[in-house]
Amino acid sequence: MNGAPMKTLIVVRHATAAQVPGLADRERPLTDQGKHDARQAGDLIRPLRPELVLCSPSVRTRQTADLLGVDAPIEIEHDIYEAYADELLDLLRRTGPEVETLVLVGHNPGVHELVLMLTGDGDAGFPPGAYAVIGLHGGWQDLDPGTGVLVRAHRP
Repeated sequence: MNGAPMKTLIVVRHATAAQVPGLADRERPLTDQGKHDARQAGDLIRPLRPELVLCSPSVRTRQTADLLGVDAPIEIEHDIYEAYADELLDLLRRTGPEVETLVLVGHNPGVHELVLMLTGDGDAGFPPGAYAVIGLHGGWQDLDPGTGVLVRAHRP
């Protein structure tokens, strides 16, 4: 690591979604508890001043991202849905160097595996509505397994 300013990655698993018979997985909305948990996570994430939110196209992730209430653009990234950790890492590497703090809103197992891959920490699980704040040295293109430090984790 080269002493460059620290970047911050906030990895969020969507909050609790409803199980609705006959409804496509991508269309499942948040439950009332999920909405509450997403707002609570937002209260804790907003002070970190994220500049960009990358979000899966599913209804539950878009609702989670909206309810975080961060003052940053939300970009829908179709590659996040059903992505493995290495695919998420590739996506993050495409982030512009001007972004210092980034939120990724996605799904398990990919988001939990991403936290484990970057930090080697977070084995306590990653339930719906959980997030991890990861400190990174260098630029987004320098992301590799083991290059992050778990700064904080939250589980609703």
